[in-house]
Amino acid sequence: MTYYKEHNKVWVSVDVIIFGFEQAKLKILIGRRQMDPGRGQWSLYGGFVGAEESIDDAALRTLYSLTGIKNLYMRQVGAFGNVDRDPGERVISIAYYALINVKDYDEQLCREHELEWVDFDKIPALYSDHNKMVSQAIRIMREKIKTEPISFQLLPPLFTLTQLQRLYEAVLGAEVDKRNFRKRVKDMDFIEKTNLIDKTGSKRGAYLYRFNKKVYNDEERNFKL
Repeated sequence: MTYYKEHNKVWVSVDVIIFGFEQAKLKILIGRRQMDPGRGQWSLYGGFVGAEESIDDAALRTLYSLTGIKNLYMRQVGAFGNVDRDPGERVISIAYYALINVKDYDEQLCREHELEWVDFDKIPALYSDHNKMVSQAIRIMREKIKTEPISFQLLPPLFTLTQLQRLYEAVLGAEVDKRNFRKRVKDMDFIEKTNLIDKTGSKRGAYLYRFNKKVYNDEERNFKL
């Protein structure tokens, strides 16, 4: 028996907004659209939801095909369904954002998909409503980064306090008071100072820190940076 024949069918897709951080810049992964409509326009990467998969599974599949990495931080941004958002068909898209350490990303995959890391503050006009997706994602991310330890998803396992501060400034789009920032970091026992020193920035160097996820998860923590 066939149901809902009296209703019009719509397509459901997912779009993934991948954020990275490199050289004190927040970055986003985009590419030229390789299909009609909109062929050649800058675009996020996405795909249609399969008949046998959930929207989360579709987003995870898309993210893995782009990065080759599993267990990345990914959260839903929201649904985008304006009637005229896609001139090809009636398409509703569910947007997600993901965080990745750029150094972990396979450059070969980047070339295969013809993608580029673009500075967040230099994002060009994107296909359809993709700029709106990015704007909504960064608003969510700016709230999350203040109260949850998501920032460490964008950093290498060992990082300097300067790197951590620059990351927060890049995401928030504003300068952070250095003294207060470092004081709050040093009050958090799950951000551990190591005996290792990074000398890439100066001869004196800077101590490297790491995020101890186990310590953070063992007790309820008040994360606020």
